[in-house]
Amino acid sequence: MALLLGIDTGGTYTDAVLYDEETGVVASAKSLTTRHDYSVGIGQSVSRVIDEGKVAPTDIALVSLSTTLATNALVEGQGGRVCLVLIGFDETTLSRHGLSEALKGDPVIYLDGGHNGQGEALISLEEAKLQSDLAAMEGTVSAFAVAGLFAIRNPEHELRAREIILGHSGNSVTCSHELSSKLDGPRRALTSVLNARLINLIHHLITSTEALFDQTGILAPLMVVQGDGALISAEVAKVKPIETILSGPAASLVGAAFLSGASNAIVSDIGGTTTDIAVLENGSPRLDADGATVGGWRTMVEAVAIYTVGLGGDSEVAAVKAGLGLQLVLGPRRLVPVSLLAVSHGELVHDTLETQLNRERPSEIFGRFALAVGRKSAHIATLSALEKDILEQLQDGPQALDTLLVRRRYHRALQRLVTTGLVLICGLTPSDAAHVLGLHSDWDGGAAEKAATLFARIRDSKGLPIASGAEGLSRMIVEALVRKSSQTLLEAALDKDPLLPKHMAGMLLDAAMPAAVHPLVESSIGIRLPIIALGASAHIYYPDVARQLRTTAMIPEFAGVANAIGAVVGQVRVSVNASISPTESDYFRLYYTGEPLDFKTFDEAVAKAEELLTVEGTEKAVEAGARDIQVKFDRRDNIALIQGREMLVESLLKLSAYGRPRIAR
Repeated sequence: MALLLGIDTGGTYTDAVLYDEETGVVASAKSLTTRHDYSVGIGQSVSRVIDEGKVAPTDIALVSLSTTLATNALVEGQGGRVCLVLIGFDETTLSRHGLSEALKGDPVIYLDGGHNGQGEALISLEEAKLQSDLAAMEGTVSAFAVAGLFAIRNPEHELRAREIILGHSGNSVTCSHELSSKLDGPRRALTSVLNARLINLIHHLITSTEALFDQTGILAPLMVVQGDGALISAEVAKVKPIETILSGPAASLVGAAFLSGASNAIVSDIGGTTTDIAVLENGSPRLDADGATVGGWRTMVEAVAIYTVGLGGDSEVAAVKAGLGLQLVLGPRRLVPVSLLAVSHGELVHDTLETQLNRERPSEIFGRFALAVGRKSAHIATLSALEKDILEQLQDGPQALDTLLVRRRYHRALQRLVTTGLVLICGLTPSDAAHVLGLHSDWDGGAAEKAATLFARIRDSKGLPIASGAEGLSRMIVEALVRKSSQTLLEAALDKDPLLPKHMAGMLLDAAMPAAVHPLVESSIGIRLPIIALGASAHIYYPDVARQLRTTAMIPEFAGVANAIGAVVGQVRVSVNASISPTESDYFRLYYTGEPLDFKTFDEAVAKAEELLTVEGTEKAVEAGARDIQVKFDRRDNIALIQGREMLVESLLKLSAYGRPRIAR
């Protein structure tokens, strides 16, 4: 039987599992994720499982990688500066599906061109304008996204635009028709923008992993988990990183089913940055037919139906005004915990915190630091002089924000560096609170206590501190995380419920709390299914979450590395689509990835569709890394009754090709 290596690179930890197809888990390890060079954290975990399992690197037949990197980047608003090329659309397109918000002021090129719903060109592509606009913005973006009107009916103009862009720039180009075969141009454009923004991040992760394996002698092929739990080759993931959004959560869902043996349950995976919730039904994950939603963006990526929020052990803790008082708010941004920063920069962190503790007036930025990730990135070329100056100041190590942000304009420049992923902010998190309370002990508890003491001194409008001290504040933070986790689970359970909308989850939970006892009315709220709680900190929070929701929490063995386990038990699966519609001239037009084809009869069109999709699906499965490929063909005919006669409106055709990943022999 084959020996498989599963790896999960999360926002905080990098996990590795060595898995024997015959005997099960051989070894597991957990190391800190090293964002300046992902291969360092990966190498530490891989080295540990190889040593613990007493195997040679050449014994490993397959490596499979799941990652929350893309998900976390979208939740936190990170990624490179991109240019969107819109063909046949006008400026009103940006107001749909949050496209304008996703662009964040990045440039847009509008071109004449595009096709109609029958795949016929409306007007020639405006090539001269594209070339002049590209020349004007040379060197200011790190990637391009191209979306053409009805490109899924005919991708000719998108492909030509990509050809022109590549002639001007070595940057990557994402075409919308390659990411989705569904109608809705603005949503395809949104998905393309997000894909383009993620390319450098995922490319860096994969190439650093490949370089590590070359050095350690691991000869096995590298696979990456998609958002639907299926596997794709690393080469495909490099150009379609959007397919890896929810990769980590999808892998954890597969791992949860494998580890727990449960057929029906709610799975909640709490990481450093996000909490990801999904439902197991009869042993299989519930799928989201409308496309994955992450960070508020509704993409067109087929994925497991996962409800993701910016809530984790490393969530930012903030004090927000609520009337005359203050309210604790967690997330959605991830911070590096102060207790973790102190492990590698102890003297600086403790000296800074002591100095701030001796000051009379508290500040909201006390206890916060900026840390340069130090990654070589295409984003550096797009930075302003001020941004480069801040980055240079951080090259020798982290700095306290109260000494770094000497002028107001520095705040915006620092935020830009955080958004591009070049700088991380360090500050108080639930992980620090857990250290103060003795629930967590891996990092520097003394630094956590000092940071919590500083935060507790923040005063409201009446001059009262938010908490009496470090311990009281830490209890408030843990209680807030438990409360928000419970609410999030309720929201996920009620998502898309027409009778009980999810926005009522908070009110329902409050009404059922012991403090809300009514003299005449008894209220309760709960979840009918057990909770499978995953993640390194699940044991800290989820027993209390389960009690609040009147259910049970299952925290299986290896719960902390469930993502890595789920990464190695999946299979390669790809799908390709086509559609057939009648034309005005009584022909049947086949739409697929090439130019539309016309046929005299419907049966001829279906036969050709099956032939083309089988070839395309098999080729994609091979490209994705599958072996022993099988195919499944599905067809759904949409029929309308017109003047007493049944008429074909559209036939939707889908071919799925699947198989186990290729392994080293």
